[in-house]
Amino acid sequence: MSEFRIHHDVNELLSLLCVHGGEGAEVYIDLLQKNRTPYVTTTVSAHSVKVKIAEFSRTPEDFLKKYDELKSKNTRHLDSLVYLLSKLTEDKETLQYLQQNAKERAELAASAATSSSTNFSIPSSTSKISVQELEELRKQLGSVTANSSVQQPLELTRKILRDKQNRKNSGQPIPVFPSWVYDRPALIGDFLIGTSLSTDTTVPIGTLPLASQESMIVEDLLYALIGVDGRYITAQPLIGRQNRAFSVDPNLDLSIKELVTRILPVATSYSAVTRFIEEKSSFEYGQVNHALAAAMRTLIKEYMILITQLEHLQRQGLLSLQKLWFYIQPTMRTLEILASLATSVDKGECMGGSTLSLLHDKTFNYTGDSQAQELCLYLTKAASVPYFEILEKWIYRGIINDPYSEFMVEEHELQKEKIQEDYNDKYWDQRYTVVQQQIPSFLQKMADKILSTGKYLNVVRECGRDVTCPVAKEVIYTLKERAYVEQIEKAYNYASKVLLDFLMEEKELMAHLSRSIKHYFLMDQGDFFVHFMDLTEEELKKPVDDIITTRLEALLELALRMSTANTDPFKDDLKIDLMPHDLITQLLRVLAIETKQEKAIISADPTELTLSGLEAFSFDYIVKWPLSLIINRKALTRYQMLFRHMFYCKHVERQLCNVWISNKTAKQFSLHSAKWFAGAFTLRQRMLNFVQNIQYYMMFEVMEPTWHILEKNLKLASNIDDVLSHHTSFLDNCLKDCMLTNPELLKIFSKLMSVCVMFTNCMQRFTESMKLDNEMDRLTLEHGTMLGPPTEEERAEETAKRKLTNKLLAEHADNLHLTSGFEATINKFDSNFSTHLLDLLDKLSVYSTNDCEHSMLNIIYRLDFNGFYTERLEHMSAERSQKAAPLLPRL
Repeated sequence: MSEFRIHHDVNELLSLLCVHGGEGAEVYIDLLQKNRTPYVTTTVSAHSVKVKIAEFSRTPEDFLKKYDELKSKNTRHLDSLVYLLSKLTEDKETLQYLQQNAKERAELAASAATSSSTNFSIPSSTSKISVQELEELRKQLGSVTANSSVQQPLELTRKILRDKQNRKNSGQPIPVFPSWVYDRPALIGDFLIGTSLSTDTTVPIGTLPLASQESMIVEDLLYALIGVDGRYITAQPLIGRQNRAFSVDPNLDLSIKELVTRILPVATSYSAVTRFIEEKSSFEYGQVNHALAAAMRTLIKEYMILITQLEHLQRQGLLSLQKLWFYIQPTMRTLEILASLATSVDKGECMGGSTLSLLHDKTFNYTGDSQAQELCLYLTKAASVPYFEILEKWIYRGIINDPYSEFMVEEHELQKEKIQEDYNDKYWDQRYTVVQQQIPSFLQKMADKILSTGKYLNVVRECGRDVTCPVAKEVIYTLKERAYVEQIEKAYNYASKVLLDFLMEEKELMAHLSRSIKHYFLMDQGDFFVHFMDLTEEELKKPVDDIITTRLEALLELALRMSTANTDPFKDDLKIDLMPHDLITQLLRVLAIETKQEKAIISADPTELTLSGLEAFSFDYIVKWPLSLIINRKALTRYQMLFRHMFYCKHVERQLCNVWISNKTAKQFSLHSAKWFAGAFTLRQRMLNFVQNIQYYMMFEVMEPTWHILEKNLKLASNIDDVLSHHTSFLDNCLKDCMLTNPELLKIFSKLMSVCVMFTNCMQRFTESMKLDNEMDRLTLEHGTMLGPPTEEERAEETAKRKLTNKLLAEHADNLHLTSGFEATINKFDSNFSTHLLDLLDKLSVYSTNDCEHSMLNIIYRLDFNGFYTERLEHMSAERSQKAAPLLPRL
């Protein structure tokens, strides 16, 4: 059982038990996964647990009746469920809880019913309905309820099945028998109730001598055995799907009557088998049931030959009742088995794979009875022929030809183009799915491989290449499962190799990943990004609504041509994408997919802050089929999140480096002024150290090692599912280690980036103001005279003026710092940065310890390489311990 199935079942059980709050489903899921053991069903174990529950139950007859009913319907995992129930009977604590829970739910239901009935129990005095009309309405409702319990007619059943199959195969409606086939009951080899075909006057059999009674009753029995009423033995009308019953003349001699009652079950079985053959021969019930009915018809023909021979003996006066009983006994067992199978298929409403499961299980259950097992084996082989024909087309060519919805694999109409657009598109998982009830029990273990084999070949076919498995052989049913298991294994290996070679060699999957995706989305192409950011920096600083996308596309094209990316054959597939949300909002939207919060987050208003081009910028990549199976929209979205994260870090690093360059202006000022810049320079260096170390960690400690693991795994992959799994695992690990799966860490990191950006903007504005004043004063001093080349006296005067100007500028800068509160501003930036950085390091320490994410400790080691933050982090840890200490006694 998969983890998803366990999760679903646990949640469903908690919901049914009305259990809310507590530790949630995760605790129970972990316990189940750690402690589960396979349960192997045997006939002995199933019988023993059934007896055990029957002894424990207050109504054992009802339990056994329900068990037999479900068994006849071939209900899957029934014995496993009964085994679980038997274990529950031993656990008194669990039983007590279930009884209390049932009592509480019953009380809640009763109170709800009482509250709802108070609104309608007393009719209004102005009501126009009379007591008589109320009684009539009650009778009508009673008749409707009674009629609803009656089984629907076969004609309606056929119509429902036909409509369902026609909806699935709209272009090819299934064939239908002409109406006269169903309008003429005499064509069916079963009894015609209410129609007397005999015109002879019936002599009371009690008045006849014993020999005459025997002769007359033998003739009647021969008629009953071929579905015709006799004079003294007549068939009773059928009620629902009950077995045929007969009425025998009560005046018949008791000795003869006793022998007649032994022979009549053969007529009952014949009637059931004949009705089954006629019903399942219709196209609506599918090819498997049709093949089963045809095999049964063959056996019935042999039975009819025997009855014909007995009639010949009867005409010659050589057939006594004892001889008839002797001749009919071998056939009785055969018809009994056929009738049992027919009844089970009818009760279980089996079609296709479920019919084969029932036949297979019956075949195994008759182990030890060679005749019965051989008969069931013959029927199973005959019924499995059309199913195996569908299977062969699927595993050898990747084609499904299943007009009656009998096969274990179901096709859904999905557009493969959407896989490039829809993040949540599940083309690979949902285009072809397994229908559990149509999996024959003898193919249960191979169901996943059968599904994958056809899917692999189908992908290659959709690319215009016709594929046929060279090791194709006819699949034949046998009790030795290894025979067709080997054939399916060979087909699976061939299909895996064909698709993998097609993607890796012809479609160059690895080249797309390593030469394009890695270079552009994981920022592996350094010179390209330097060119690109130099060209687009001014454009990306604008609000996203003011950016001209075509201009960005042109600049991207220019950067690609000017860098080593020009050698990439897939560079034209790279496109610009301006996202409507910032990175945190995008992360929350992705994490909310298929959760209760999805609608609320998607319908929420976008952020009120206007995004800049840098915050909204991302790359996109055009992927064509079938590569879009691997590089689908979900994978591209993850790549985009990684790219946006690193791209913004690279932008902040460039801004901090620009501040360092522009701050060289401060060197010309006096020492008194430089003191005001010391705090700003120190803070800038701390910010730069933080950003560069974060980038180094993501690039060289997360992505590069994980990429090498991906490349190694892809070389060893044996099928496309392995490729998908390794690629998804690579992206998940990168997102997790880059803090992109934890909204709390990402928010702190974003605050740190915002503080860095605001600091660089503040420093740039200040430096620009100083440059502007400096340039204006220099223009005044240097170009004050235009009378010719400067003389020595003018040069000396100019030098003196420069010294005076620098002094005035330094004083002006000091005054500017004092008036604008520059020192307080720098201290505030320092305080905010330190607070957020300590918060980030603290949270990283907690997550790495609690969630065993030890790779995140590398960030702490790099940023706190000299123990600068260690003391403060230890202090914060001690404070947390003190806060948690009072809670310990309660636990």
